Amino acid sequence: MKYWIQLALLASLAILTTGCSVNPVTGQNELSLMSPAQEVALGAQQYTPSQQSQGGRYVVDPDLNVYVNKVGQKLAAVSDRRELPYEFVVLNNDVPNAWALPGGKIAINRGLLVLLGDEAELAAVLGHEIVHAAARHGAKQQTQGTLLNAGLMAAGVALASQDQQTAGLAVGALGVGAQAWQARYGRDQELESDQYGIEYMVRAGYDPQGAVELQKTFVKLSEGQQANWMESFFASHPPSQQRVEINKKLAAQRPGGARNKTEYQRAIAQLKSDQSAYADYQKALQALSAENVAEAKQLTDRALAKQPKENLFWELKGRIAANEKDFAGSEQAFSKSIAANPEYFRPYIYRALAYRQLDKPDASASDLDKSMQLLPTQIASFYLGEYALQKGDKQKAVAYFQQAVQGGGEIGQAAQAQLQKLQQPQ
Repeated sequence: MKYWIQLALLASLAILTTGCSVNPVTGQNELSLMSPAQEVALGAQQYTPSQQSQGGRYVVDPDLNVYVNKVGQKLAAVSDRRELPYEFVVLNNDVPNAWALPGGKIAINRGLLVLLGDEAELAAVLGHEIVHAAARHGAKQQTQGTLLNAGLMAAGVALASQDQQTAGLAVGALGVGAQAWQARYGRDQELESDQYGIEYMVRAGYDPQGAVELQKTFVKLSEGQQANWMESFFASHPPSQQRVEINKKLAAQRPGGARNKTEYQRAIAQLKSDQSAYADYQKALQALSAENVAEAKQLTDRALAKQPKENLFWELKGRIAANEKDFAGSEQAFSKSIAANPEYFRPYIYRALAYRQLDKPDASASDLDKSMQLLPTQIASFYLGEYALQKGDKQKAVAYFQQAVQGGGEIGQAAQAQLQKLQQPQ
């Protein structure tokens, strides 16, 4: 018995030894069961679905993405892991958030950009996220279910209706059941990212006071939080007055540097100009959810009059038209949404459902297939299964229905019912 205990201890020691690595930022020895190559591969795999599930890329003003990436690359060039394939994108999302995947894949929402005052504050956000990637914080967080499942994901569209073909259009926004990347960093990791993020700012020539102002903004937001999404946001980015004070001390040790307020305000000018349009869009979503269709239509049209290039506005217009069973009008609106941003999954699903009502099964299947390439969803898998069944391809239908079953819920039950029919002897 003693021999086996010694053997187990030796095996455990071997695992700890092979899993031990040096934190590239702090220089400390830490346990890590993921290699740098695995980090990069994981981040690359998760980057697109994480963006898709959170609104897709912001496309109204492509120059803004260029600007943010330029600032991010400037900071990455002075980081402690300059070899990582860093990418920086702006997401079409109102939530004031930013995140980093393992391997240096970083995103910031337009909802946060409008709250920042200058380029130094933007550098504070991006520098902080770069540290999370460089210090391998995300790799340490990786446990089963922590990252977005790159396979099938559930979509929140009900089928519990006598008219299953219109149910998807009548229910609210198409949502993704699986959660995108949202690491729960501990206090030490957040403080570490603050500290070294400021160091990266200084190396890149920015005034570290921007990091102080950023934390003040987060504290102010936390004090007035009302929406549910704010709770999850602050769970991953816990603000505190303590962090403000620590950042003040760090910034005082390295005063001076660029703020670039004029450049920053010029870069976000389109976003600032469109703020009232996005406010109308949010009100329209609430009105539609409350079944006040007339108000939702009025607000959506007003938003589109202010900014006709926004794909989310056209998508909502299509949903409202479908709600009124104007499927030809909804198809036109969804087509304009797709034309505005061809690389976003959601309007393809909505247009596919409209095509079903217009008796265009081939066009519907084509849109569903395109949506699956961008982001696999349960609803698309289910309807592709039905399409395959209509075409007499039972093998493909079974494969799609089996995928849909994995998502559970009412769609999963409908898919299971189809599988049972297919398994019955003819």
